[in-house]
Amino acid sequence: MKQIITIVTLMLISFSVNSQERATNPLTFSDAYEQMNQNSHVLKQAGFEIREKEADRKAAFGLRAPRVFITANAVQMADPLTLDLTPVRDAINPLYEALGKYGNFSGVPNPDPATSGVMPILPDNVSTQVLRGKIQEGQAAINAAEWDKMIQEKQFAAVNANFIWPLYTGGKINAANKASAIYEEEAGLEKEQKQGELLSELATRYYGLVLAEQACKVREQVSEAMKKHLFDSEKLSEQGQIAKVEHLHAQVASSDAGRELKKAKREATIVKRALQNTMAVGDSSDLIPASQLFILKSIEDEDFFIKMAMENNPQLKQVDSKRELAATGVKLEKSNYLPTVALTGTYDLANKDLSPFVPDWLVGVGLKWSLFEGNSRYRNLQAAKFKEDQVEQAGMKAGEDIKTVIKKLHQQLGMQVEQLEELDKMLEFAKTYVDSREKAFHEGLSTSTELVDANLLFAKVKIERLQAMYNYDVTLAALVQVCGNPDLFLEYQTSSQAITESIWE
Repeated sequence: MKQIITIVTLMLISFSVNSQERATNPLTFSDAYEQMNQNSHVLKQAGFEIREKEADRKAAFGLRAPRVFITANAVQMADPLTLDLTPVRDAINPLYEALGKYGNFSGVPNPDPATSGVMPILPDNVSTQVLRGKIQEGQAAINAAEWDKMIQEKQFAAVNANFIWPLYTGGKINAANKASAIYEEEAGLEKEQKQGELLSELATRYYGLVLAEQACKVREQVSEAMKKHLFDSEKLSEQGQIAKVEHLHAQVASSDAGRELKKAKREATIVKRALQNTMAVGDSSDLIPASQLFILKSIEDEDFFIKMAMENNPQLKQVDSKRELAATGVKLEKSNYLPTVALTGTYDLANKDLSPFVPDWLVGVGLKWSLFEGNSRYRNLQAAKFKEDQVEQAGMKAGEDIKTVIKKLHQQLGMQVEQLEELDKMLEFAKTYVDSREKAFHEGLSTSTELVDANLLFAKVKIERLQAMYNYDVTLAALVQVCGNPDLFLEYQTSSQAITESIWE
């Protein structure tokens, strides 16, 4: 038993260690992008929407097939349906009575085979007697017949199988199928758009975490520098080489550096939580970014991205879908001017007290053609055409807006590169400035304030430089999103044109 417990304990420890290693494993941007695509609730929702529209499209295709259904009816009428034929009886009865009493007949064939050869025709008196007898029998049958006929009882029930098969609808079914296919396509385009938006969000938060951790590194360097400065100032103050106030100023600077470091770490924690939300992973996942901030040595011109956007941008594609949908709407309104033809049929499955005169089944072709509807069809057709014009104008506006956004983002990329070049020069100057101030402070030629300011300037330039690279990456992600090609960001990130900034530099 002890051995089993020991083995289980070791397995749990091993599982825990492996889980921690997996949780703290450095994560590249590509891996984060893949996890986001797998876990994102937004993309899963978009996927279900696509499946919904696919089901709607298949349902619309079913409009072409016949509809088979069962109906059941139980009916209670105020009075039964009857057919009173007594006036017909009263009209023909006098004729039968007169002929049966007073009619004289001749030329009746002899019905007896034995004598028909000798006497083929009965004598007149015999003919009259035979026919009068037949007429009197007919009159008796007429008087005995039911002349007030029951057609349908006032209570009856029936179960019928029915079908309706549309043969011609003026284009309504075609329009419904076309519209459902467009809606399915739109759902796919919306997913593409959301995927692009999520890439931009992921880049903002992933590289935001990289920036935050690098800022923590800078703050750590400043804190260490201030601690060293505090130690040096303490020694110099004890030796009487600097005033005590310089030592006090070093204490304040060290305290401020520690406070800024704590603030930077908290900001990094906040950004990390936002990244976890974008990737749809749990709070327990300790995300460590492995990819570095980067800029590109060169990038294509504006026309390259504008052309790409005109071909791939999901919003523009959705406008095209809206244009097709509006054209389909016009066809649908025009179909209201045309007749509808359908094949129909009914079969009596079961009934109770249903009239025996009702047939067991029937099949027919029906036509419905609305000739006048108060001018509403014309107005609806006008509205559909105005919708076409509206979509056309919206598409033109969307195209111009996207061109403007691309030009703006492309200019911002150039601006970030220019800023980075200037900040590189300032960084070199700030480093030299810190070294000279530190040397001067130890020689008593510079104050603590000047040395602290030099270190803070150095840290400020470092952070601004990192911020410029971060802004470049975020802007680049937004640019490829607008172009409708988010995967291009991954290609740029790993291309030979990328210049990276290591978190440990």
